[in-house]
Amino acid sequence: MAEAWIGDTFRIFPGKYGEDPLWGDAEDLKFADGKHADEAFSAPASAFTAPVMPPNAPIGQFGLHGAVWFETVYQYGGDPSGKTLYAIYHNENYPATLPYNAKTGEGYIDYRWPRGLTGPESPAAVCRIGVMKSTDGGRSWQNKGLFIEDKQPRMILKPFNTSETFAGGVGDPSAVAVGDYLYLFYGEYGYPGVYDSLKYDRKKEWSGQCISVARIKISDLDNPQGKAKRWGGKAFDKPWDGIGVPIASLQIPMEEGGGPASSPEGGFHWGPSVSWNNHLQCWVMLMGKVTGTSWKGSSLYISFNPYQDLRQGNNSQAWTTPKLLADKPGHILWYPSLQPMNTPEDIANKHTCLKLGQEARLFFKYADLGKYMSTYRIIFEK
Repeated sequence: MAEAWIGDTFRIFPGKYGEDPLWGDAEDLKFADGKHADEAFSAPASAFTAPVMPPNAPIGQFGLHGAVWFETVYQYGGDPSGKTLYAIYHNENYPATLPYNAKTGEGYIDYRWPRGLTGPESPAAVCRIGVMKSTDGGRSWQNKGLFIEDKQPRMILKPFNTSETFAGGVGDPSAVAVGDYLYLFYGEYGYPGVYDSLKYDRKKEWSGQCISVARIKISDLDNPQGKAKRWGGKAFDKPWDGIGVPIASLQIPMEEGGGPASSPEGGFHWGPSVSWNNHLQCWVMLMGKVTGTSWKGSSLYISFNPYQDLRQGNNSQAWTTPKLLADKPGHILWYPSLQPMNTPEDIANKHTCLKLGQEARLFFKYADLGKYMSTYRIIFEK
């Protein structure tokens, strides 16, 4: 759930937009306003407004392809009006919407393609992460290009990909600004090398997944493609479409049930949601846990990072071992996030999901019920 304060208005940006041959095309990415978070989140469907979005480009031509979801909205501090926003979006494509282009290396080959979520004949998606910009508070958007992506050689195909999730890629992002950089925490689902079914190594795949971090200079957000760097183990020195190294403390060891994203048993954390907590004076990350095919998993986890300046040394990697936050056996829990409330403190400080105080609402989706809601508050203590 991406959001920002536009003046004294709290604005949320849920929903999906774009072409999708698996689930169906959609124009449901809309925004709603409120005097505070509670009012915006409880807005009826009739109160949501559709922004002007860039059209999908014809297949084979340069431009926006596939469906997008806004997962973080970065509000540019250089605009006193607060209306300059950058949406960091999760983007899903298939060989049908983004066929392989040998000249550019973009796109996917429909050969030994793994199964998707909706049945034996459905294709798995590939996720990418991109950037859109608005200068009118989110009423209209321009596509600025990709933040990071994994390309065809890293797709994990049959016979080893039996998870009914993704063929590979990078997605489910959460981005926070530190100094001159925007830090992107995301799920890494690709093979950490060139996938070869004759040389496939389950442990090697696991070693390159699943929650990773990349960064880009804020000054490059207007033309982001090719500018980001992934964490390479000691520094942000791997290219935007290269092979980085995940955050080790967030990986589940194989001897403790950890597994790669292509496995039907799961065994990895995913879907990071990162916020700075003013009360704790540290970063907080929420995440899900996959324990079966089709993103099944009934539990949510929490991790902390005490270093505010993610630019220094390996501070971006200094996350505590995830601890169980909530469990709903028999259900499937997705997309946890911490959100502000309608308290005077939250309103005065213009808290969002990126910056919070001692108390926050916990939102998550019951994927099996089709409901995204909050039934808990969290109080943080030092």
